[in-house]
Amino acid sequence: MTSRGARLLLAAAGVALLAGCTALAPAPDETTGGTAAPTSSPEPSTSSAPPEPVLVVGGSAEDNLPVFAAVTNSVWSSVQYPSGRAYIDALVAAGFDKAAMQVTEDISTVGNPAESIQFSVRWADECLIGQVGPATGEPVAVVAPVLAEGTCLIGQTRPIDW
Repeated sequence: MTSRGARLLLAAAGVALLAGCTALAPAPDETTGGTAAPTSSPEPSTSSAPPEPVLVVGGSAEDNLPVFAAVTNSVWSSVQYPSGRAYIDALVAAGFDKAAMQVTEDISTVGNPAESIQFSVRWADECLIGQVGPATGEPVAVVAPVLAEGTCLIGQTRPIDW
């Protein structure tokens, strides 16, 4: 490169540098005749998602339905969705009492995946009940009264012995 070419390159770089600096300079303020402070665009909000629901220990079953439903939906959208144990483990991790839970079998008597899995948590005189599976479609989470037997699910359930 010739010395003239080098000077032109340096001059172009200097002009670009100065142009970048003047873009940050304060603009004249027409109301006072002075200069206004540079304006910046507001930062985008990073908290657009609603807060995760949390267990309300002294609350009702209805108060805790949002966290129960969130746990149900989370497991349903994971690779562990066909496992009843996954729902129980996730509910325990969310703070629900394992001793108050029931779950149905996730494998049929002939060894096929169950068409539907139900699981529950007894909460005082009410039950949080979830149902998932191909026959159900989208996950279901509801509050229902405790059955006369003192349980939440009708029929045979599997032992939660893990």
